[in-house]
Amino acid sequence: MEFSGRAAGVGDAGAIWGVIAAAEVGWHGRAEVVPDRVAADLRRPLIDLALDTLVLEAPGGELVGWAWNHGGKRAQVDVHPAYRGLGLGSRLLDWAEARSREVGSDWIAQTVDDADKAGTELLQGRGYDVLAVNWLLERPLRSQPCEAPAGIRLEAYDSARAEEAHEVVEGAFAEFGSRRKSFEEWAELTVARASFRPDASTLAYDGDEVVGVVIALDGDEGYVEQLAVATDHRNRGIARAMLDRTAAEFHRLGRGNLTLWTHSGTGALAMYEHLGLRVRRSTTVHRLWL
Repeated sequence: MEFSGRAAGVGDAGAIWGVIAAAEVGWHGRAEVVPDRVAADLRRPLIDLALDTLVLEAPGGELVGWAWNHGGKRAQVDVHPAYRGLGLGSRLLDWAEARSREVGSDWIAQTVDDADKAGTELLQGRGYDVLAVNWLLERPLRSQPCEAPAGIRLEAYDSARAEEAHEVVEGAFAEFGSRRKSFEEWAELTVARASFRPDASTLAYDGDEVVGVVIALDGDEGYVEQLAVATDHRNRGIARAMLDRTAAEFHRLGRGNLTLWTHSGTGALAMYEHLGLRVRRSTTVHRLWL
């Protein structure tokens, strides 16, 4: 069977999401990827769809796999479970690595679900090592009080404070080695998404200063896309209070669980477990030095 390749377009987002969702259903019994995530990725300001994406189609035109490369450092490869074992993953990975070399990157990283044994073996066989581990955490939602620490005020997200929220988030994430995103890129991946819930998102204020941010997305479950507290306001219980407020809002909306991702580079797993979240599943970031 011959599979044709071409660059992705924003109009392919639904079909690409279907490929990712089918894989998650096979591994975990349910799709957990937020439906508008792929569209947000394809609209990233720094991505050139003609150069940085590749989709594979079966003879009938069905989209069966895809890959993208962001800045030469980060890649993602997904193949529909019905088309595994045909060499499509290797073909997409060859393309992703070649693209990284083309832009002059010295390494490339890809995140693989820990339930994807074949994908993990493929990367290990090509010399990838482990860079980090990510955990999807969950907490059942119930009615509970939400109390802010002394001197802190909690309110729903306010678009007028978007640039301040961006500064808090990017400043906090940069401490753990993350690339600082421009406001435009950050907004495209968070507050500009269709799934963004400003009412469930939370800003923490000390006086009139934004010192904490929770960005929440809606779906079958309540999802925290980002949680950050300004460096000089940590260890005051702000993260707990913001998470409790967001959880209360999702409970009001009828969601059963609150979920979020964290990774080993932040050292935040113990904090989240202390806040009542538990690990549902994990992924591993694999890196290849080029």
